[in-house]
Amino acid sequence: MADRRPLASRDTGWARRIAQGLSRSGMTPNAISAAGIPFAALGGLAFAFAPERPLLFLAGALLVQLRLLCNLFDGMVAVEGGRGGPTGVLFNEIPDRFEDSFILIGFGYASGFPELGFAAALLAVLTAYLRVMGASLGLGQDFSGPMAKPQRMAAVTIGAVLAFAEALAFGTLRVPVVVLAVVVLGTAWTAGARIARMAARLRESA
Repeated sequence: MADRRPLASRDTGWARRIAQGLSRSGMTPNAISAAGIPFAALGGLAFAFAPERPLLFLAGALLVQLRLLCNLFDGMVAVEGGRGGPTGVLFNEIPDRFEDSFILIGFGYASGFPELGFAAALLAVLTAYLRVMGASLGLGQDFSGPMAKPQRMAAVTIGAVLAFAEALAFGTLRVPVVVLAVVVLGTAWTAGARIARMAARLRESA
């Protein structure tokens, strides 16, 4: 298992240039990590009020992507920029848990079924817990899906854009319900798969 989430975007020229600029600016990896929290909180609020103002679906989608950029650049500045610190592991994990919850719960309110958002948030925290638990057992971190963080955020982003189009075209909001149902089922599957892989590896090493 890898100890760092595999992201193709790390190898792109634009990401390297921005990370280098952030590093030269004196921005610390921890500050970049923390910056994702307000983006996610605002994104969740945008989604919650989007049924009344559909344009907020697009604002929420943009804020989700800004949150993910913070998640990308904190690691790049820390690792590739050589500016990691002793508390980096805390800032890498703790803000993510708040960010996932803000976004998924907000999208739940957008769907008209808040319980779906809360279920998605709880399952997101569970998958992260299982990943870190695997590392604590010496098994490495399991970042696999089918509904890990990148897939969840991609589903919400695409769902928000489609919800905006649906609201304008038909005046309905079925897309958020479908998207959240997929996220909940996929995240539950992901948690179960991670547990099964950990159990198998523990039995092999016994």
